[in-house]
Amino acid sequence: MVKSKRAGVRVLASITRFVEQRLKLVVNDQKSQVAPVSRCKFLGFTFHGKQLRWHPKALAKFKREVRRLTGRSRGISMDARMEELTTYLRGWINYFGIASGYQRCDDLDNWIRRRIRMCFWKQWRLPRTKVRNLIRLGVSLDEAIPAAMSSKGYWRNSRSKIIHRALSNKHLEKLGLFSLRTRWVELHYGS
Repeated sequence: MVKSKRAGVRVLASITRFVEQRLKLVVNDQKSQVAPVSRCKFLGFTFHGKQLRWHPKALAKFKREVRRLTGRSRGISMDARMEELTTYLRGWINYFGIASGYQRCDDLDNWIRRRIRMCFWKQWRLPRTKVRNLIRLGVSLDEAIPAAMSSKGYWRNSRSKIIHRALSNKHLEKLGLFSLRTRWVELHYGS
């Protein structure tokens, strides 16, 4: 880290010369740059002040992969879906967990749970199946019928209070859904 751009250019030239002449390595000019630290990406991370954070591209890639794994048109069982998702989430947070991002982990957990609820809602398909499953999960018949007959889309329905009550966070945890927030806390503060 240097104080001015001119000093940064000078240091870059010096390091490039050292690496190429002394160490006999090739420096990639396209990846080498002089820029503020907050705009640099290194191994999926960026700096914001003194904090290590996830780079927006790394977060976008994570969301893209979660969308693929929780796609409502994937013809796999919920158990297989949860297993694949858990494997991916565990690996991702074990790598990116060193960054400061408790609130972001919480937001991502909420988003992932909503995607899982959407998958259940789509999988239940017919209104009678939705009613049967909602009742099995503790919702009264008077509440289950209007929820099942709703003409709203899967994503919008996944946010309804009735579906939240039926597929609560505890229920999803029992089914094996991995929590990014819980793992982040374990990584930073121990078990």
